[in-house]
Amino acid sequence: MFDLMSKKKWFFVLSALVILPGIISVAFYGLRLGVDFTGGALLEYRFEKPVDKNAIGQIVAQNGIEVSSVVDSGSNSYLVKTQPVAQQKVNQIKSSLQDKFGPVDELSMENVGPIIGAETTKNAFIALVLASVMIVVYLAIAFSKVPKPASSWRFGVTAVVALLHDVLVVVGIFSILGHFLGVEVDVLFVTALLTIIGFSVHDTIVVFDRIRENLPKYLSKSFTEVANISVTQTLARSLNTSLTVILVLLAIFLFGGETIRWFVVALLIGVISGTYSSIFNASALLVLWEERLGH
Repeated sequence: MFDLMSKKKWFFVLSALVILPGIISVAFYGLRLGVDFTGGALLEYRFEKPVDKNAIGQIVAQNGIEVSSVVDSGSNSYLVKTQPVAQQKVNQIKSSLQDKFGPVDELSMENVGPIIGAETTKNAFIALVLASVMIVVYLAIAFSKVPKPASSWRFGVTAVVALLHDVLVVVGIFSILGHFLGVEVDVLFVTALLTIIGFSVHDTIVVFDRIRENLPKYLSKSFTEVANISVTQTLARSLNTSLTVILVLLAIFLFGGETIRWFVVALLIGVISGTYSSIFNASALLVLWEERLGH
C-alpha cells in the first residue's frame, strides 16, 4: 500500500507551483475576453482553396479593423471575429480578400452584443458561491455519522477547496495562453468551467465516501491511516475513470475542429487537475486539518 498521506506537503507544493504563475498572470494581464464578453462582429468567408489564417487577419487589420481571432469553420471557410464593423467596412474587407486570394463568398456577417455582460458575470459568481455553500452543507449532512472526532463539516469545506483549486488552475493557464498566444475566453470557456466544477466535486466525493465507509471499520487506526487506505483503494478507479474521459477529449481535440479546440483544452486541463486535486489535495488537506484540529 502506498503511503500517500505522508507526502501531502509535496502535493501542496506542486499545486502552488501550478497555481501561482496563473494567479500572477491574472493579476497583471487578466483574461483575454472574446466577442461573447465584449461584443463585436462575426464575419465568415469561404475561399476556393485553403488560405493562411494569419494572412486573413492581416488583411482585415489593414482595413482598420481590430481582429480578435480567425478560426477554421469548415471546408475552406474561416470565421473572423472582430470589433463591431459597419457594412461599408465589410465590403472593403471582402474586396481586399478577393484581391489577395481570388473569389470569396461572404457566408455571414453579424454584429453581436456581449452575450456575457457584467450582470451575467456577477450572477455566475454568486451562483458559484451559493453552490459552494450548498456543497458544504450537503456533505456535512451526508457525512454526519462519521465517527468522532472527525468532523463532517471538514469534508464539505475541503471538497470546495479542491473545486476552487481546479478553477484557479484553468483560469490561470488560460490567462497565460491569452497573453502569449492570444487565446480568448468565451461562453464555451464558462461552460467548461461549470463542467469541471461538477467533475471535480464528483471525484472528490467518491474518495471521501470511501473514507467515511472505512472509518468505522478501522477504529483502532488513526484518521491519517484510514485516509491513506481509502485513497489507495480508490486510486485505480479514479485514474481509470479520468483516463477514459481524457482519451475521449483528446480525440475531440484532434478531430473536432478549430471552433471547439480551446473548449476541449479547458476540459482537459480541468479533468487532469480535478483528478489530481480529488485524490491528493482534498484528502491531504482533510488529513492535515484532522491532524491539527481533530485530535
